[in-house]
Amino acid sequence: MPKDLPLGLPARPGHYIAGEYRAALSQAVFADVNPATDEVICEVPLGDARDIDLAVDAAEQAQKGLWGRASAGERAHVLRRIAELIDERREVFARLESLDTGKPLSESRGGEIPRSAYNFRFFSELAAHQQSPTFVGDDGSWHTSLREPLGVVGLITPWNLPLYLATWKIAPALAQGNAVVLKPAELTPLTAMALGQLCQDAGLPKGVLNIVQGEGARSAGEALVAHPGVRALSFTGETTTGEAIMRAAAPGLKKLSFELGGKGATVVFADADLDQAAATAARAAFRNQGQICLAGSRLLVEEGIAGPFLSRLMQHVAAIRVGDPLDDKTTMGSLIHRSHREKVMSYVELARKEAGVTVACGGQVPAGRERGAFYAPTVLTGVSQESRLVQEEIFGPVLTVQTFKSFDEAMGLLNGTRYGLSCSVWTRDLARAQAAARAARTGLVWINSWFLRDLHTAFGGMKRSGIGREGGQLSLDFFADMKTVTMPAPGGF
Repeated sequence: MPKDLPLGLPARPGHYIAGEYRAALSQAVFADVNPATDEVICEVPLGDARDIDLAVDAAEQAQKGLWGRASAGERAHVLRRIAELIDERREVFARLESLDTGKPLSESRGGEIPRSAYNFRFFSELAAHQQSPTFVGDDGSWHTSLREPLGVVGLITPWNLPLYLATWKIAPALAQGNAVVLKPAELTPLTAMALGQLCQDAGLPKGVLNIVQGEGARSAGEALVAHPGVRALSFTGETTTGEAIMRAAAPGLKKLSFELGGKGATVVFADADLDQAAATAARAAFRNQGQICLAGSRLLVEEGIAGPFLSRLMQHVAAIRVGDPLDDKTTMGSLIHRSHREKVMSYVELARKEAGVTVACGGQVPAGRERGAFYAPTVLTGVSQESRLVQEEIFGPVLTVQTFKSFDEAMGLLNGTRYGLSCSVWTRDLARAQAAARAARTGLVWINSWFLRDLHTAFGGMKRSGIGREGGQLSLDFFADMKTVTMPAPGGF
């Protein structure tokens, strides 16, 4: 273990409960490992049900106090201050994120940390100005709806975009007056740990945000899901984990919001801007080492242009620089863990055994990068729709390529998996673009673009890609109880 902890971490890394960092009650710990170097960054407390009990108790007391009774404007003031402090400490958070995940510093610094700050700023303003519908009946009666805090909510967040996705949930939950217990992914505890002190510095009352580190099944995550004091659960992660959470949460009739797996496709028609489409397809497949639920991990290209399009694509893939995540010149870092790289490699080995499939590039650990969990960007051509390579979420830097002859065939391939989170459609034909948007069974459809988001709009997936939607007022309403108040017309008592 290094002698000195990375800048931004508390002197004694721990759970953050009731405004204090503390060890696990069991005294158990686990090692947080830098995936790019295999070095231990620090030891982290391994939480269990007892730690969750403490966190929920602290959250209940804090929510019933000043925070639950504060006005929307008062809460918005604190959230804006949190955003300001994240911006001020952007470099610290970016380095922690890249240390923990292996992603390039350019992505942490330029995208994810600023977006984390913006999540607090956006929801602070939206919550402060949300309106309740009021109606006057024909008989003069008066009807309105009020939003009230749920109480304590549980958040379980993934390792691929740790701070960004944690704040995407924390901000609307706090904005609505709830208290939070967050269980971050065990592979990436650092930025969540640092966020606790930052929120306290911003004026968030002790106990309103609690962070318990640990694992999922038979650990802190499972205890959080089953805790009777938790009114709602918001989870982002793998589909089978979502199924397990739903089963465990069912006896408590908790509100649930799931953003689950994806198998996104980039669909390129012959009339598309091929240069722009190729550049974006490469970015969609390999950003964050392909470890994004919104990744364009499938390329569907019209048969007549497949050759020239793939030539353009390969130029962009060849320009990807795999290297040290903390080097500003690096454009692809390490996968999250050696075990995850083994999973990705197993799919490429499967590809080598399947008839007709060609490993067009990549398919190996880059030379000189044996240490850590690095893997080269990989393109597989000649893949069939029935292949596991198409049907299962690889969640790594692997792009499968298929061709189509007609619009209907393209839509059949696009929709022919159990997932339905996102897709990207490339065409200059407005009617075709609109038809594709209607035909796609995905929660997000990008036209001639990828990864564009306005936080007001709905975010979530169809089929096995999720339950419910996040974003804008949808997020705020998930974290609120709606109460209708009705009064008779004057003189009607």
